Formats: sequence, structure tokens, C-alpha cells
Amino acid sequence: MIHRIFLLLLLLMWLPDAFIFCRFIKPRNSFLRKCRWIYWLPTIVLTLTLLFMLTGDNFTTFRVALTSIYMITYLTIVVPKCLFVLFSLLGSLLALFKHLPLIGKGFKWPIRPVFNTVGVLTALAGAYIILYGFLYGWRRFEVEEITFTHPDVPESFDGYRIVQISDFHMGTISRYPEDIRRAVEIINAQQPDLIAFTGDLVNNEAIELDGVEEILAGLKARDGVFSVLGNHDYAPYRHWPSRRAQAENLADLKRREVAMGWQLLLNENRLIVRGNDSIAVIGVENDGKPPFPSMGDLPRATRGTEGLFKLLLSHDPSHWRRKVLPETDIQLTLSGHTHAMQFRLGDFSPSLWLYPEWAGLYTEDGRGLYVNMGIGSVMIPYRFGAWPEISVITLHRKTGN
Repeated sequence: MIHRIFLLLLLLMWLPDAFIFCRFIKPRNSFLRKCRWIYWLPTIVLTLTLLFMLTGDNFTTFRVALTSIYMITYLTIVVPKCLFVLFSLLGSLLALFKHLPLIGKGFKWPIRPVFNTVGVLTALAGAYIILYGFLYGWRRFEVEEITFTHPDVPESFDGYRIVQISDFHMGTISRYPEDIRRAVEIINAQQPDLIAFTGDLVNNEAIELDGVEEILAGLKARDGVFSVLGNHDYAPYRHWPSRRAQAENLADLKRREVAMGWQLLLNENRLIVRGNDSIAVIGVENDGKPPFPSMGDLPRATRGTEGLFKLLLSHDPSHWRRKVLPETDIQLTLSGHTHAMQFRLGDFSPSLWLYPEWAGLYTEDGRGLYVNMGIGSVMIPYRFGAWPEISVITLHRKTGN
């Protein structure tokens, strides 16, 4: 990923610094003028570190940790500068209009100082959002209560509690086992009938689970823990010495999930029985649009579930509109994947530019999709607004009209 945005990262570092240096770093005595070049030191260090990160595989455990530290430092330094420069430039542009006839009459206050002050305040707010997300936001676990009502829910399953979790990305957060343990305790405290994990257990390597498998094995539900694979679980984003090594890593991940007591569904289903009633829990392998892996097989996964209420676990929410709605009668689908891009302000997240369904419950013709924002983070432990989510979905039987 670093390779793809290398030039952008450089520009965001150097251009704002050049503007600030030329416009504002103007010491009044000769000694300070000689020292003013120290201003460039953080940018030089960030640039050299970035060049180092271009070498090697950025998805090894060490590189993920390095990238995490780097991005925390980079964003904390660079984003506030960019915000300040935007407002300062806007103030300079409006200052030009002040001298134009008609247009300029509306400006009765010192434009540049005002916009520079707003820029400083915005930069401070940006720094707060970044630091809060890094230091606390990613471990601020939130429980979301959702009700899904449908006439096909069997009477014996009225009030059935499903806890959905998604996107642990252990390579990013496995260094914080106490936070993972706290998440497990919160999940178990919901007293779920069933726990559904909707993919992306790791960033890439199965060894990311070292030291946390025992914690995850502590997840308990009356009818068990069911899981599916996400795009990261296939490890397509790192360089492997051979296809065999990549396949062995995936096989190791599958073994570990089973050893934790999870029921990994690979284009298959399980029936949950209550007296004379049953529902089907269906799990497909990741089915995404390019460049994400597309290995889902709905016909195979739904075999033998005719006439039942069906709960589908499918990592990528785009699967719902592409195939689930037009090709099946599945009543409720659970997905993850988007993370709401780990940033949300009210109803806004950058995710909405990529995914029509990116967080929360969506319904169409009585059929539902719930998109969980996930617990972990890709590459860096950061979340703001899109807090780590534990979803409690209660099924109810719809009666009458």
C-alpha cells in the first residue's frame, strides 16, 4: 500500500512545509535565522523512514508494527499542517477580492489573520481527532442493539440473540492482549445464542494469532461460534515466496480457527435446531468485486436449506446486492469489510463513496443486510467515530399484517 501512495505522502509532507516556511518562519535575528532550518528536521526524518519502508514486505509482523508507528507520527504532524495551509490559502485568496469593486465591499475585517486563526484552531481539532483515535478510539468498544423482524423466523427462535463481530485484523492489535480480552468479555456478557464472525481475522499471516488464540477460544455462545473468511485471510496483499507458502498459511489459519472451537463455514451451512424448528446458518468464502477475492459459491452453500429462515455470513457487503438479493431468498445477511474506513462523523464516512451499504442495517423487500464496522484496524490501530463494534441482533417473528 505504501508504494501506491508514496508520491502523495511526499507531497503532503513537503508542500505544506514549504508554504509555512516561506510565509511564516521569519526569525528577527541572525541566530534564529540560522536555526530556522531545524523546522525541516521532522519532515526529513519522515521522508527517510518512508524511503526505508519502500524496501521489503510491508505485511510482515515487524513491518506492520513499523508502519503503525510511522503513520501515527506522520498523520499527527502532517494533517494539522495541511488543514492550516488550506485555511491560510483561502484567506489569501479572499484577501485579493477585498480590493475588487462591489465584491470587496462585503469584507470589513482582516481576512488573512482571521483565516490563519481559524486554520490554527482547525489544525488543533485535527490533531485531537488523530491522537484520540490512536490512543483511545480503537479500543472504545461499542455494543449496538438491532432488531430484525421477519415472518419466516420460526416461533422457537423469536428473541434469538446473535452477536456479530468482524474484522479483528490481529496483526494490528495482537500486541494488546488485554484489550482483546476485554472485547471477549463484553461479547460474552451479551449472553448470545450464537456468535457470528464475518471475516478478516488477520491482516495476512496466521502467526498473528500467536498469543491470542487462547483468548479468542474464550468466546462462548449457546449454539457456538461460526466464522467465514475475509479478503485479508487469503493473504493476497503480501509477497509470498511461492503459492504453496500462501496456501500453507491459509491452511494454518483454518486449523487455528477450528482449534479455537470456531465452526468455519467454507461455502456450507449448519442447521440450528430448537424443538421442531430450525434455522440455517450459511457461510460463504469471500465474494468481492476486483481486486478482492471472489470465491463464494451460494448454490453450494445453501444446499439443503430450502424453506428455512437463512442467516448468511458473507464478508463483503457488496455481495448482498450483486448476488444474494437477485439469486437467493436469504432473509438476513451479515457482513463487515468496510470498517466505515475507521472514521465517521454522524452519518458521514468516506466509505459511502465506495459502498452503498457501509454500516448498519439495510432492508429491501423485507430482506436485511447488517454491516458491522469491525473491531480491529488495518495496518494502524486507529478509529474515530467508527468505534469498534459488537452487534447484538435479536430475531423476532413477524405476525399479522
